Amino acid sequence: MRGVIFDGKQTQVVDDLEVRDPGPGEVRVAVAAAGLCHSDLSVVDGTIPFPVPVVLGHEGAGVVESVGAGVTHVRPGDHVALSTLANCGACAECDRGRPTMCRKAIGMPGQPFERGGRPLYQFASNSAFAERTVVKAVQAVRIPGDIPLPSAALIGCGVLTGVGAVLNRARVDHGESVLVIGTGGIGLNVIQGARIAGALKIVAVDSNPAKETVARRFGATHFLTSTEAVREILPTGADHAFECVGRVELIRQAIDLLDRHGQAVLLGVPPATAEASFLVSAMYLDKSILGCRYGSSRPQRDIARYADLYREGRLLLDELVTRTYPVEEFDKAAHDAHEGRVARAVLTF
Repeated sequence: MRGVIFDGKQTQVVDDLEVRDPGPGEVRVAVAAAGLCHSDLSVVDGTIPFPVPVVLGHEGAGVVESVGAGVTHVRPGDHVALSTLANCGACAECDRGRPTMCRKAIGMPGQPFERGGRPLYQFASNSAFAERTVVKAVQAVRIPGDIPLPSAALIGCGVLTGVGAVLNRARVDHGESVLVIGTGGIGLNVIQGARIAGALKIVAVDSNPAKETVARRFGATHFLTSTEAVREILPTGADHAFECVGRVELIRQAIDLLDRHGQAVLLGVPPATAEASFLVSAMYLDKSILGCRYGSSRPQRDIARYADLYREGRLLLDELVTRTYPVEEFDKAAHDAHEGRVARAVLTF
């Protein structure tokens, strides 16, 4: 079968991958579409360290092909969106409804793939850049069959992360102000999450002026190409600022542009050793700096919720899919994503 692998030096589209059958509590999915997220590119450029060789991809949707023993919530033929959260469901954090904090949900990559007899790692417990993948049952969330799979693919990462950061982590309230720095795939989902939450002013900042139209379509009330004029729109600062780029100087700007009792939520991914600075004195005005893993989501609940919002016309998914590419054109899709030409590139099989 076809898939995209990274061997530590280069990416390659191959056609001789193999994946094992699902074991107890697992599901094998025939992947129909997968979004190309910045995190996939961050593995390639070394920003996210990961063992190799690895099958890339982590934002996908497809059709259940087979299930292992004990799996009852999905069955062959069901359409599913895939989560990267391989949480155990039994630890104290899972019991508290905080599966993103499950210690078994990260840092222990499996090797369900083989190529030429050699095992390959699975990225983010998912590897959606393969025609078939095997995931834990908790990662396969059933969705209505009338949602286009290229659109549904984006729920599992970009939507969960961006919208979830607004609704679950920051808990943006009606009438509040939101600053969004960076309007890529995550930033656009923050914007529409703020719109859904009822924010009054949503200020989008991106250095590329061509992104204004799509930012406003997703719900931005204002658009700027730098943070310099934010105070003209929000004189006392923002109630919530989301940094969606992953640059330490922008993290500092997000913090500095907060109003009293404001929250800066960090969603961009800088290099693992990056350090950021801020004025400690500013924090005594009840400001907060919040990390956010995967939108503080509960995927079995949230993916179903977002699917319903899409069907009601309140959550934009089709509009996120700037362009689809056959998996063989991975390099072109990656280049377009790197150049900022697409909100989301989607690979199809």
